[in-house]
Amino acid sequence: MKSASLSDVKNELSHLDKNELTELCLRLARYKKENKELLSYLLFDANDEENYKNNIKLLIDENFEAITQTNLYLVKKSLRKILRIANKHIKYSQNKETEIDVLIHFCSVLNHSKIPYKTNKVLNNLYNSQLKKINTCLQTLHEDLQYDFQKKLDELS
Repeated sequence: MKSASLSDVKNELSHLDKNELTELCLRLARYKKENKELLSYLLFDANDEENYKNNIKLLIDENFEAITQTNLYLVKKSLRKILRIANKHIKYSQNKETEIDVLIHFCSVLNHSKIPYKTNKVLNNLYNSQLKKINTCLQTLHEDLQYDFQKKLDELS
């Protein structure tokens, strides 16, 4: 079965009344956790982006505290998990400032942790790819914001 195009879905949604639209959203949120999280962001967190960024940073901090550093393999898995969570929340926001701020925070926390990421090739590549991602997003922002974030980025180096 082939799904309809986005324009067809948009057209059909414009013909629905408020109650039907609410029912469709609730039904959509019921089946996937990610849909529910996105809907939750759009309804409750989209208006206060600063608070949303701070919540993501707290989540990153909590996950960093939970990392057991006895085994490097588990550290790698934990860091990938933290990045996966951060990227999921960044995707909900679709705001470049949020993306840069969260990724800079991730790199900063990794820098200040006792994880030997510079000596491990995989972890070093993971760190460098986040820096590359930050630099790519930085180019799309206004010059004043670029300057502010560039100062934070220089502190990491």
